[in-house]
Amino acid sequence: MYHGPMRTLGLYVCLLAGAQVAAQNSQFAFENGQVSIKEKHGQPHDHKLNRVMIYLGAGGETLHYLDGHDVVLKWGDRDIKWSPASGLHTSEMTNKNPIQLIDIGIKTPGNPANVAITALDPLRVDPKDYKLEFENSQVRVTRVKIGPRQSVPMHEYALNHAVVYFTDQNVRETSPEGKAEVKQHKAGEFSWSGPSKHKIENLSDKPFEAAVVELKN
Repeated sequence: MYHGPMRTLGLYVCLLAGAQVAAQNSQFAFENGQVSIKEKHGQPHDHKLNRVMIYLGAGGETLHYLDGHDVVLKWGDRDIKWSPASGLHTSEMTNKNPIQLIDIGIKTPGNPANVAITALDPLRVDPKDYKLEFENSQVRVTRVKIGPRQSVPMHEYALNHAVVYFTDQNVRETSPEGKAEVKQHKAGEFSWSGPSKHKIENLSDKPFEAAVVELKN
């Protein structure tokens, strides 16, 4: 299991300002058999992969497709959206202030044998704090909100998954064997992990919020 910082592990991060993208020609920040991202905004490009889009900041974008039609997109701060693969287009950012966008491309079709739900599924164990955002054949995306100094009982992620941190994280994770480890991340970072089982205690005086993207492929 690995829980590294964004710049060490990351999937792909764009900083968007006006019609410009700071990471315009970025290479893969992270790639494995399940996820990868490489694209050029502002120039004609297509999205060959279905993607999970996670936004840290409200904004908008107009996609100008080469066949002449436009698609207008808008999102709020901490929105999570599914974006199907699409054809050739250019991107025009309409937001005035820079935002951070985490763009997760799904490389392969979903495998029906990969099931996210177990007896210790967080949606079952703690439905108050874990909410399903959406689910399809390739991913399950949940949002977790934990209050200050709050604990979450033992729960399990049965699939490989990425965690995107909307707030700073300072938690104690304890395994079924009793091994405790403090995990810390900054807002805007993300990590990649294999299947895991643990209970969590929020060590901060502030709420903790994150998105969990589980891969079924």
